[in-house]
Amino acid sequence: MNSGVWVALLLSLKVAGWATLLNMVFGVAAAYGLSRWRSPARDLVDAVLTLPLVLPPTVLGYYLLVLLGRRGVFGAWLDKWGIELVFTWQGAVIAATIVAFPLVLKSARAAFENVDAQLENAARVLGVSEAGVFFRVTLPLASKGIAAGVLLAFARALGEFGATLMIAGNLPGRTQTLSVAIYEAVQAGDDQTANLLVLITSATCIVVLLIAGRLLPKSQRRRNT
Repeated sequence: MNSGVWVALLLSLKVAGWATLLNMVFGVAAAYGLSRWRSPARDLVDAVLTLPLVLPPTVLGYYLLVLLGRRGVFGAWLDKWGIELVFTWQGAVIAATIVAFPLVLKSARAAFENVDAQLENAARVLGVSEAGVFFRVTLPLASKGIAAGVLLAFARALGEFGATLMIAGNLPGRTQTLSVAIYEAVQAGDDQTANLLVLITSATCIVVLLIAGRLLPKSQRRRNT
């Protein structure tokens, strides 16, 4: 295995890891908010947040370029502070985070909505604060569903290609992730490297999916079979 493969693998794991951490925070927070929010606008907000799941990755990449490019809405402001996100691994993290976000959102929201409200109310009657109810009752009961969504998001972030290529480019050693390296190897006719990268990516994703399946609530597993 040449050094370029190791670099692409490590970079992919770093990007997917950071994207997963960000989704654990923002995805779980958004899921909890939607599960408890009662408003006619809730379905619209949910649809907007789920949009990255169905939009072509190249469209998401274009949106990111418009927003984060030097002439973009946020990019021009960031440029004043010397912050550049386009063609950097941080840009790849942002792309992977957005693409994988709906997987955490959907799984975590379903997990929160399956929590027995009577248990939460019982904790409130005992004088537990709202923060205490969340961290001591709601979150532990929803943890398996959240963990399944997080693992799926990690696998999705690991294999992200389109949006990453548009916002971060294909710079070996800097922004070239596994999926982009596979594309380059195929274009170059390097079947040996392409096959190796495909096997690594496929094996990693299969392991993640098996673990995620074990963590899904039994009722949800029955619905999927």
